[in-house]
Amino acid sequence: MLNRRHIRIKILHALYAYEQSEDSTVARAEKELFYSIKKMYEMYLYLMLLMTELQAIAEQRVEEGKKKRLPSEDDLNPNLRFVNNRFIKQLNHNKELENISKKEGVNWSGEPELLRRLYKMMIDTEEYRAYMTADEDSYEKDREVVLRLFKRHLINHESLQDFFDEQSIFWADDLDLVASMVLKTFKSFDVNSDEFHPLLPLWKDPEDELEFVKVLFRKTITQGKEHLKLIKDNADNWEIERIALMDILLMKMALTEAREFKQIPVKVTLNEYIEISKYYSTPKSNNFINGVLDKLFAKLKDDGTIKKVGRGLIS
Repeated sequence: MLNRRHIRIKILHALYAYEQSEDSTVARAEKELFYSIKKMYEMYLYLMLLMTELQAIAEQRVEEGKKKRLPSEDDLNPNLRFVNNRFIKQLNHNKELENISKKEGVNWSGEPELLRRLYKMMIDTEEYRAYMTADEDSYEKDREVVLRLFKRHLINHESLQDFFDEQSIFWADDLDLVASMVLKTFKSFDVNSDEFHPLLPLWKDPEDELEFVKVLFRKTITQGKEHLKLIKDNADNWEIERIALMDILLMKMALTEAREFKQIPVKVTLNEYIEISKYYSTPKSNNFINGVLDKLFAKLKDDGTIKKVGRGLIS
């Protein structure tokens, strides 16, 4: 589920919090880092369950319509296309989603008002209305409407974003990635998928990725003074006090990654941190970071501090 870029971003946030705190320890900061990563999977489960909750509301509305004292024709003969959506039924019967959600204590039971608000918004969308009146009735159309509603409307709804903000301070920057992984999971289903269809795991390769997190986080701290001096000595015409903390942390991380992970090409490391800087630092940071790191990487390769193994990993 987690990709390397998002892992780097989570580490960057943890390092920033560590630097800003007056009483934090490395152990405590690392514990919070792993907790924030674990919380991402809870968000994934919430989003995986969302469509089944909206379908349950639709079913409830149908039953309430039939019980009216003076039911209309639509109440007596409701359009059941969304209620019978085959793809959502698959999600509702998925054993892994059911079991993991119960284990993690993730459910929407305490948010009836939010769910009603999302349902009302959903049934007013053009995609929903077109789906409900379309001539074609197939599994593919059932899944397609869920993908569109989820991507275009639900994850962008202010109420849903507010809910996640209130649930965890760690989720502010996670929604886009987690939503993309939910969409990937949805697309992995097909008409023949049974109740044992797998969800995405938190880690692609747990042993390798956990080691990456631990080493990059800890070594960035322990090598911090050494790398700060290197940055200071090579930031032409810049006093270290004038460099944004986020820029310093990004360069420290990049230097640590280049030194510690011998199978990651220097160009990959450089490009990754430049891209991250575009979102988490100042508008001119990417050019500044690029210039400083490019110079430092060349020096550290020349003196043997940076050593790469594997074919094509020197540059």
